[in-house]
Amino acid sequence: MGKKITIQDIKQAKKDHKKIIMVTAYDYPFGLMADEAGVDIVLVGDSLGMVVMGLEGTVGVTMEQMIHHIKAVSRGCKNALIVGDMPFMSYNTSIREAISNAGRLMKEGGCDVVKLEGGVDFAPTVEAIIKAGIPVQGHIGLTPQTASALGGFKMQGKDATAAKSIIDDAKALEKAGAFSIIVEAVPAPLGELIAKAVTIPVIGIGAGSRVDGQVLVTHDMVGLFDKFVPKFVKQYAQIRPTIIDALKAFKEDVITESFPASEHSFTMPDKTLEELKKNIE
Repeated sequence: MGKKITIQDIKQAKKDHKKIIMVTAYDYPFGLMADEAGVDIVLVGDSLGMVVMGLEGTVGVTMEQMIHHIKAVSRGCKNALIVGDMPFMSYNTSIREAISNAGRLMKEGGCDVVKLEGGVDFAPTVEAIIKAGIPVQGHIGLTPQTASALGGFKMQGKDATAAKSIIDDAKALEKAGAFSIIVEAVPAPLGELIAKAVTIPVIGIGAGSRVDGQVLVTHDMVGLFDKFVPKFVKQYAQIRPTIIDALKAFKEDVITESFPASEHSFTMPDKTLEELKKNIE
């Protein structure tokens, strides 16, 4: 087993100009594989609503579902820092409820830190959660839970006013005590400016290469989920067709009785078989 990555390691990575690698995982096998690949951070994201549960978005994901998936990932992922996403309306109604739900994700789920969406408006919530002893990662730019209010899943920060607002969000989260920030779907030059505007790590997803690290949804990057492929996703593999081909081959083998073959079957001595046949006649 390797060394467990800590928040301080992530912060130090920015100081050392070392890129931070972050991916999603939603179950035990993907947690294991993320660790074996040597990623720094594993996000158990509410994106599971779309890529695992078949929902149209992230809004329908519940606390219970997040805890369930965080538990599974935590069992397999021992080295990477595990981030648990706070689902929609688990932190929006009151600071007291936000602290309680963040605590549940850590205590019941087993994640190391929590992540929530929002900038200036949610800085007081972030500060309160951190004061309660729970580390927080911020998420600004395109925030999927409130994407409809932002005009859909579109690039954010197109004009100077909107871009300045996102930079202000980053500064507010840093001041509130967030240890890092995810910035999603902004122009690459803006991503670079955000990373320079704060001293904490800025991890991009569709924010260009001049940020402190990158995060992608694993199911997107390996071609397991292809309902839609965002512009910022690079597919490093195409696993879905391989799985479908395997299922089709299994179906054909069963129909033709070529599976199970003798090497996949258990046997019994001829004498035992004959005795059995006599007893059931």
